[in-house]
Amino acid sequence: MALKSMTGFGRSVEAFKDKKIIIEIKSLNSKGLDLFCRIAPAFREKEIEIRNLLSKKLERGKVELAIYNEESSDSKQGIINKELALAYHQELKNLSHEINESSNNLLPQILKMPDIFKNDKIILEQDEWNFLEQLLTKAIIEIDTFRLTEGKTLENEIGDRINLILNLLNQIELLDAERTINIKNRIKNNLSEIIGSEKIDENRFEQELIYYIEKLDITEEKTRLKTHCNFFLENMNEASTGRKLAFISQEIGREINTIGSKANNAPIQKIVVLMKDELEKIKEQLNNIL
Repeated sequence: MALKSMTGFGRSVEAFKDKKIIIEIKSLNSKGLDLFCRIAPAFREKEIEIRNLLSKKLERGKVELAIYNEESSDSKQGIINKELALAYHQELKNLSHEINESSNNLLPQILKMPDIFKNDKIILEQDEWNFLEQLLTKAIIEIDTFRLTEGKTLENEIGDRINLILNLLNQIELLDAERTINIKNRIKNNLSEIIGSEKIDENRFEQELIYYIEKLDITEEKTRLKTHCNFFLENMNEASTGRKLAFISQEIGREINTIGSKANNAPIQKIVVLMKDELEKIKEQLNNIL
């Protein structure tokens, strides 16, 4: 499996008998599934089925669906909805008056308004629904392919940044080996300057030094950081793993912060800043991962 982006677009257009059906789906990132549908009146009775299909296939994201139904002039069998036409006419007259525009010849505009024609066909035929469902599936496959392509780009970028954090951790490992020796020498030299080296109790000094160094020890944090990063890379191959990766990234951030606070070492803290920068970029990208 590969990562999927929540950003995508899918479109399918085909003719059915005397009409052309157009389906467009676009999606952006969202914490859950936020679904908005614009469905032609002829297909609205199937809105629940349409929503269920989208929910099952797309899972998460701010998803907008539009289904248009363009009928040929010969197929427009129906009568004018006079009550609705009069309502449109009154609204257009009022608007024309407010903006000081002419209200003459409003009929062409009224005839273009939604649901102005009453169509005799109320129930959607099964064969037309089957056709619509297949067309919707094609659009979903197209948007899913788009998401996979976008996800592959994100996967490469995020993976590179995690590996960069691991490389920075290797640099900390090298610096940490010298850090303990430097701390020991610095404390001993400071004591020698203050009270004289001949007055230092070596046994007591070693005991106090061990206690002090243990408080600054980052061995566990380094180990956990490496484990979290490797676990992150492993889970990038799972399906719908965006939330899980976001949680792991929080754990990575916690270990990086602890290393920075305990290290008490300027070169290590500089590397920690670089790690934090990479992690923030990862978190930004994870907001768009399914």
